Amino acid sequence: MKKAIVTICALMVLSATAPAQTRKRTTKPKTTTTTKTAAGEAATVAAVRTDGATRIANQIKNLTTFLYLLGGVARNIETLDAAAKTGTPSPTVEKNKAQLRQSFSDFRVGLDALEVYFRSTPELQGYYTKLVGSASGAAEAESQAAAGQFNQAGRTLIGVVGRLTDVLVLMH
Repeated sequence: MKKAIVTICALMVLSATAPAQTRKRTTKPKTTTTTKTAAGEAATVAAVRTDGATRIANQIKNLTTFLYLLGGVARNIETLDAAAKTGTPSPTVEKNKAQLRQSFSDFRVGLDALEVYFRSTPELQGYYTKLVGSASGAAEAESQAAAGQFNQAGRTLIGVVGRLTDVLVLMH
């Protein structure tokens, strides 16, 4: 009787372990999802930083091109504006001044959007502290242009370009 019980127990144990032993073994090491996730996050952060740096570089390029062109135009407009105070202002000069004022306004709007982008993007928030104030500098230049002080407004924008350049240097 004891032999029968031992035999039945042995059969039960062997039948329970048999399926577990038929499983195929692989020699490939398993990759963990944390490694893939960390690499994916690093790539995402790098892509966001590159996008932020590209946006800053585009603003710098646009501002410096504008400032280059503004240099010669501003002096002429201010000279013509002073001469027009004694007589009637030229409609061409007034149209050019309106276009310049609009350009200053466009730069302020673009820099506002850039600051909002940096403030709202977690990967770029560390750079936001250096960037903050660019839009207010452009707003100051816009008000100077509205007052007809185009030369001074250009100098104010040069300070904005310096701030943007400092942020770009920090990002690389």
